[in-house]
Amino acid sequence: MRHHPVRLLLPLLLLLPWMASAAPQRILSLGLCADWLIAHHADRDNVVALSQLQRRYPIDWIGPEWPVHDGSLEQIVALRPDQVLSGQYSATQIRQRLETLGVHVEVLPLPRTLQQVVEYEKQFLHALQLPETLASTVPAPMPRPARPQRLLLLGANAIGTGQGTLEHEILEHAGWTNYLTEPGYQRLDLERIASDPPDAILWAAPKHRARANQFAEHPALARAVPAERWLTSEFWRWQCPGPWTWELIGQLHQWLD
Repeated sequence: MRHHPVRLLLPLLLLLPWMASAAPQRILSLGLCADWLIAHHADRDNVVALSQLQRRYPIDWIGPEWPVHDGSLEQIVALRPDQVLSGQYSATQIRQRLETLGVHVEVLPLPRTLQQVVEYEKQFLHALQLPETLASTVPAPMPRPARPQRLLLLGANAIGTGQGTLEHEILEHAGWTNYLTEPGYQRLDLERIASDPPDAILWAAPKHRARANQFAEHPALARAVPAERWLTSEFWRWQCPGPWTWELIGQLHQWLD
């Protein structure tokens, strides 16, 4: 009995849309921020590996049970991922080589506004074929005090965060006024801060003491801003945007009260 070739192809053609839309079962990350989104949203059984950065910058809600790849092209290919996620600036060479091999890599652009954080999370959920309803929404701005409270977001190497940044939007959304009025990331002037101190300083840098942190330990800063007005938050919340960004806004507002 002869089989018509069209009849043989028809079942395969009908399967193609299903295969294209099948949810990924072997998810792999190339960067820290993708690691955290995967750990927050994805089913552990569908994840073949997170990046090495997850071990270098551990956080308490991601346990040791998550597998980690060594960053080599050979191991990544051997893991046979069907969905690779990467940050905008993560592992660019490996990313390019994977794409030349036909492996799709979903690149998540780094958000620069609170609304872009929502779109960033939606893009991630779409890549994993999870409901977009799991994405966060930008909360209403927190009420501001009658007298503006100026907050200096101080990082390592005497760098402060100014206008036009995601961090600026976070501070302003929480009800604070950014101490720095110029755009971007700025090298701070100790004399200016001493003569016109902010109402509070938020120390957003890693816990370990290093030469990069010496500016924050200068006695002039201690005299200008009393110890009780030095605020600290978990550094990881500033490293990568995500659902935890809204919790950070709430925490900042509580300090304002």
